Amino acid sequence: MSTLYITHPSGLKHVMGPDHPERPDRLRAIERILEHERFQTLHRDMAPRGETADIIRVHPEAYVTSLEEASPTQGMTHLDGDTSMGPGTWEAALHAVGAACQAVDEVMARKVSNAFVAMRPPGHHAETSTPMGFCFFNNAAIAARRAQKIYGAERVAIMDFDVHHGNGTQEIFWSDPTVMYTSTHQMPLYPGTGAKTETGDKNTVVNAPLRAGDGGVQFREAMETVILPRLHAFRPDLVIVSAGFDAHKRDPLANINLLEEDFGWATAKLMDVADKHAGGRLMSLLEGGYDLEGLARSVAAHVMTLMTAN
Repeated sequence: MSTLYITHPSGLKHVMGPDHPERPDRLRAIERILEHERFQTLHRDMAPRGETADIIRVHPEAYVTSLEEASPTQGMTHLDGDTSMGPGTWEAALHAVGAACQAVDEVMARKVSNAFVAMRPPGHHAETSTPMGFCFFNNAAIAARRAQKIYGAERVAIMDFDVHHGNGTQEIFWSDPTVMYTSTHQMPLYPGTGAKTETGDKNTVVNAPLRAGDGGVQFREAMETVILPRLHAFRPDLVIVSAGFDAHKRDPLANINLLEEDFGWATAKLMDVADKHAGGRLMSLLEGGYDLEGLARSVAAHVMTLMTAN
């Protein structure tokens, strides 16, 4: 088996305005680094268009309709201060959903060892009925629900190492004992959620906040002492990684000093959780990461580690 890399050209057509950090060049930077010969055995596929049936397991149909109706044919529709829709946004968002669902299918059916989805817009800030933080549909949540509904996964774990807390994923699964949401992130920082005391109604929310200036030592300690023990105890049938790379020291939107080696290390630890409890089933979804060099190098470390799976 192999690692599957999923993307789609529609991700390049989603534009939220000049100088916006969540920009098409992010995908171009990833594409360039994954063209290196060390990735020649990486299996590659184009994302299908997502289905409404998958989205409405997480988001109300009225919300989906409202986003589609807000989609402009020209110009921009501003949903909040930093989240906008352009003419290419709707199709990109649908293909991001489709990519997440394809990753579920391939991983759950054991057609591949694991999968990395490089699509935008990202998803972890999108709440049940609220787009925010550059996000429209919560792709990780949609993937978790598909794994449960179609493949009978009883427990799904989501680990989010984006530097911004995934408030949307936390909100969606706050009262759900079948999905564990775990996160490392900088606090205080947008969106303001993610305190240690936020544990969910069923004690399946695990937050390990970091402070500005923290680096690999503090990140690895949080993973080893807080996150990983809880993931192992949960014994998931699938591990989903919300893979934001904006905790890299080069990133302009935060102040955590991770290096690409830290992301590679975390990836290996999460693969170990998947190996022990989920038959190796792991999939990863691109979230943040806004310095192009830091993003590319971090994705390379992440994917290289994924490719070590049996």
